[in-house]
Amino acid sequence: MPTSKSTEAAERSPGVKDVFGRPLRDLRISVADRCNFRCIYCMPKEIFGSDYQFLDRKELLTFEEIERLVKVFVGHGVEKIRLTGGEPLVRRNLENLIEMLAAIPGLDLTLTTNGSMLARKAESLKAAGLNRVTVSLDSLDNEIFKAMNDVGFPVEKVLAGIDEAARVGLNPIKVNMVVKRGVNEQSILPMARYFREAGHILRFIEYMDVGHSNGWKLDEVVPASEIVEIISADMPLEQIPPNYPGEVANRWRYQGDENEVGVIASVTKPFCGGCTRARISAEGKLYTCLFAVAGQDLRQLMRDGISDSDLSDAVGLTWAARKDRYSEIRSSLTEGLPKVEMSYIGG
Repeated sequence: MPTSKSTEAAERSPGVKDVFGRPLRDLRISVADRCNFRCIYCMPKEIFGSDYQFLDRKELLTFEEIERLVKVFVGHGVEKIRLTGGEPLVRRNLENLIEMLAAIPGLDLTLTTNGSMLARKAESLKAAGLNRVTVSLDSLDNEIFKAMNDVGFPVEKVLAGIDEAARVGLNPIKVNMVVKRGVNEQSILPMARYFREAGHILRFIEYMDVGHSNGWKLDEVVPASEIVEIISADMPLEQIPPNYPGEVANRWRYQGDENEVGVIASVTKPFCGGCTRARISAEGKLYTCLFAVAGQDLRQLMRDGISDSDLSDAVGLTWAARKDRYSEIRSSLTEGLPKVEMSYIGG
């Protein structure tokens, strides 16, 4: 019987485990700190304005450095690579990197994008070896969506990108909607109806306190349980099991068909206990949590001439010492902690 890519990777290496016995299975790599949107919950204009100093090109990891790191992480049991940003499609010649990573056996290679360039990039991304895409879209209402992306970008162009990605075979497509109370909760049901009909997986994400730029407040969070109730009152849902251990989304299926939605309840129902994700920022720092205070500088180690063996040891020791569980201990005691901005390490 043929095995999946993830099964092959798991058989190849049992991998390193952290302090709480969590393996390293997923690596999210930010390939750019820039984005062409200024979403109010991620890169608000008040902080990331026209005079904001982004990383210089030489400070970004090169494609060769990213490839080297991925091979090291695969040696520790990583099965899934997700390219993020910022907006990853603003990185020039990204298809070259995808082609390099797609040649590494046993990987599920995915990308998260705001969809703004997907219509013209989807075919070349697929040809380069990308498996799937996740598209961020917070409303079908143009006025709401334009206000949230804060650059006036229209919904229709994102939907065109999703259609093109489906056409070229970047499936299954997932669509992520961050829900913020008082801003876009009225879009929950229209989004659910639309993507049920389209046959794509829609995932609702509780508004999170990532970084310090977005002015996060707990009363702006729409709990996942409320989101499920809103949808189920119109289109009854039934919960279904996760696809794999550590899956972040709770899965629900519409009664009467196989289409599904997911809810990511990182605030109201933390899933730290099953977290298998590491993150590398655009300038090459390894973060072991989305809410991390600091990261290990892997770029400097590589540019100082470290061997592959020693680089692997550095990664393994960092993960083995990991004891992050921010969402489980979130309280007044964590409010003042410094945290890296989501725009540097992806969602």
